[in-house]
Amino acid sequence: MSVTTRRTRLAAAALAAITAIGGLAACGKDDDKPAAGEKPTKLVVDTFSEFGYDELVKQYEKDTGIKVELRKTAQLSEYRPKLVRYLATGKGAADVTALEEGILNEFKTNPRNWVDLNPLIADHSKEYLPWKWELGKSQDGRLVGLPTDVGSLAVCYRKDLFQAAGLPTERDQVSALWPDWKGFHDAGLKYKQGSGGKAFVDSITAVSNGVMFQGNGDLFYDKENNIIADTSPAVKNAWDTATSMVDISAKTSTWSPEWSGGFKQGTFAVTFCPSWMLGIVSDNSGPANKGKWDVAAVPGGGGNWGGSWLAVPEQSKYPKEAAKLAEYLTNAKSQVDAFKLKGPLPTNLEALKNEAFLSYTNEYFSNAPTGKIFGESVAKIQPTHLGPKHQAVKENAFEPALRAFENGQADKAKAWEQFTKDAKTQGAF
Repeated sequence: MSVTTRRTRLAAAALAAITAIGGLAACGKDDDKPAAGEKPTKLVVDTFSEFGYDELVKQYEKDTGIKVELRKTAQLSEYRPKLVRYLATGKGAADVTALEEGILNEFKTNPRNWVDLNPLIADHSKEYLPWKWELGKSQDGRLVGLPTDVGSLAVCYRKDLFQAAGLPTERDQVSALWPDWKGFHDAGLKYKQGSGGKAFVDSITAVSNGVMFQGNGDLFYDKENNIIADTSPAVKNAWDTATSMVDISAKTSTWSPEWSGGFKQGTFAVTFCPSWMLGIVSDNSGPANKGKWDVAAVPGGGGNWGGSWLAVPEQSKYPKEAAKLAEYLTNAKSQVDAFKLKGPLPTNLEALKNEAFLSYTNEYFSNAPTGKIFGESVAKIQPTHLGPKHQAVKENAFEPALRAFENGQADKAKAWEQFTKDAKTQGAF
């Protein structure tokens, strides 16, 4: 039996077990099913990070009379275990559930956990980036998720800190500092010298994400979903580039309290900003730092870090209404409004051509033309193959090993050895 065949059978067995457990739980809830034609008084939406839905759901409530509860989880690493538990027990899931690209493949392998959206909504297949739409479908053709955003890359930087360190502050001049990753490191060294030794970038794990999601090659898995973490050129390049930046890093783990506080305190001067990160940066930095941030090009000329879909779990008592809510949250107008509020970059083709999107400037980020900056990069984005346990390998093997090196707990060779060992465990399925 080949490794691939064995993994496929193991995956099928595991998913069957989850389905069976979920089925048993669902059987116990038959009495809770709504009467035919009964409308919901409330629908629940689960998201992680920031999707920009706060104002949209208020309008939806006015239009439909249905209350919408937004359940936000700050970190994807906390979100995924909740989702696993909901699917395994057959209860607790929201009516509409966000699936990030790193976990989409893992969860859509068992489409029986998800409502097929095809018969519940209009045909929108020609309205989105083609590759984004296709990724929302299961192998048997079921429409599991409706596209939300993509994570076109840029660099967010503090103009005031750059100025104090003697670096240029205008976004075109800043972009010119780092045409490649060596230029980024050189700029960091100049900043460190000019600022009296302050750190330049938030962490080397942030650097690794910027590098890793610029390539179109396989990352932790090959196309047959075999683990190739220790031989992947894209992963090794991200590792080598990130570890070379340790001397300009603030060593703040992304999503940690130190990282969140670092935005206000000026602990670091730059961070990597997929479009969806803009809302997080502004929220963490607070009103006092409005106008101090700006947006520049990423070294190496673009990339795609992140992006999601909205799905409806089979557990939902109101799948038709939930599907309509997901449809509303992902339509062209809603994607533009969400972008303007918190930054998630549209994937709806009409939204990407919308003048309100293209001409949008972000007041918090020094009136940066974020619609133009991020919108122009969308056509260049190519899908990256992410295996079924990509997020687990990244968050539980790759990044911990990077942090071990960054914090002096292991030398580079030992840290790499730790990663390749843990990747096999985390990536098994």
